[in-house]
Amino acid sequence: MHSPPIATETPDPNDGASIIARLDRLPATRGVWTIVGLLSLAFFFELYDMLLSAYIAPGLVRSGLFTTTTAGAFGMTGIAAFIAALFAGLTVGTLVAGALNDRFGRRAIFTWALLGYTAASVSMAFQHSAAAISLHRFAAGIGLGIEMVTIDTYICEFVPRSLRGRANALCQTIGFCAGPIVAGLSWLLVPIAPLGLEGWRWVVLIGASSALAAWYIRLRLPESPRWLVQRGRLSEARAIVERLERGSEQGQGMPLPIPAMIEPVAGAGRFAELFRPPYRSRTIMMVVFNIAQTIGYFGFTNWVPTLLIEHGITVTKSMAYTTIIALAAPIGPMLGLVIGDRFERKWIIVSGAVTIVLAGGLFAVATVPLLLVLIGIVLTVAGNVISFAYHAYQAEIFPTRIRAKAVGFVYSFSRVTAMLNAFAIAFLLRQGGVTGVFAFICAAYAVVIVVIGAFGPRTRNRALESIA
Repeated sequence: MHSPPIATETPDPNDGASIIARLDRLPATRGVWTIVGLLSLAFFFELYDMLLSAYIAPGLVRSGLFTTTTAGAFGMTGIAAFIAALFAGLTVGTLVAGALNDRFGRRAIFTWALLGYTAASVSMAFQHSAAAISLHRFAAGIGLGIEMVTIDTYICEFVPRSLRGRANALCQTIGFCAGPIVAGLSWLLVPIAPLGLEGWRWVVLIGASSALAAWYIRLRLPESPRWLVQRGRLSEARAIVERLERGSEQGQGMPLPIPAMIEPVAGAGRFAELFRPPYRSRTIMMVVFNIAQTIGYFGFTNWVPTLLIEHGITVTKSMAYTTIIALAAPIGPMLGLVIGDRFERKWIIVSGAVTIVLAGGLFAVATVPLLLVLIGIVLTVAGNVISFAYHAYQAEIFPTRIRAKAVGFVYSFSRVTAMLNAFAIAFLLRQGGVTGVFAFICAAYAVVIVVIGAFGPRTRNRALESIA
């Protein structure tokens, strides 16, 4: 186990590095978990909006707005185009997220991105052409992309090092509860038209409740002390840390230990650092990982109902089975609450990828509905174990001065991949059926196993400044 450094002198409480050290020595207190909970609530709404693509797809096809497949590779009337529009927006969002976060702060960008994608989704619910729906989905994707980078960065910077794994697991557990909820709502609403409005539109509008939560979260969410220190706003950072310290001491009934000394905080970072040692190898590793992981994860998640239909299951039963599979979505990150800080995150990622390769092969050849559902649950749990682990991992292996830029850059490759992947899966499904799709998925996860297992650094219970 990696032992924290021992303090040899009392650090200057007004120094930026000392403020960060004081933040890192905080125990698991109510104040820290409240911040994680607020970010998790936002992540819930974000995943609801992202995951609804798969579940409303049958409704979009049924309404005549889209088709399951298209004659051409990039046909704009197929469901693949609807899915690709989201990920095109996510690509733009993740690319600009770093610059926006570094300039305006995590808190402001977090709030405006949440409101922005909600407005775009509400507008999409009232569109009546494939082109207009895809355009609004693209706009929503921009906000979602910004939001995801911001949440990952926020949690990584705010949570003490001993809690990073569990904090990300809690965020993902709450977030992935959106999966069964949006699946269940789609199962109930997509086949019908309450008040004359098609069911898929109701599913989208229900997610708009995120706007009601946005300002509540903003009022209770402090700025990242690490970002404030980086910007030279030491008095603001110190005030936030002192508030958390007071809450911790009152809760424990005893003073906190002297914080360990850490390296001085570096100045502002530049994007070019991503391509210089020691970060170049990490940047390449995470770019390759994001491409491969996205092929596998969204190749299954966004196509579950369609893959079940291709197995000969009716549309109605496919939606029911998909809902059952989606109920397992929070289980993966729930496991993270137990294992998140006990094992190295790189090996958690590798273990999840091995499980998917084995289960994916079985899903491709299975024909019994019950077995398909059980394997689908295993794939969902393993995929979300990887999700909670890598969201923490890719944020903590880069320093604060370039963290948002780095996460946005490497994550943007997953968004581009997901956009193109939608067309690739549609093509493979048409040419090779479910077997062809899962051969593609399993090959992608084999790449994940190699790249993270061989090249990933250790991060468990290490200060962010030490990892960087």
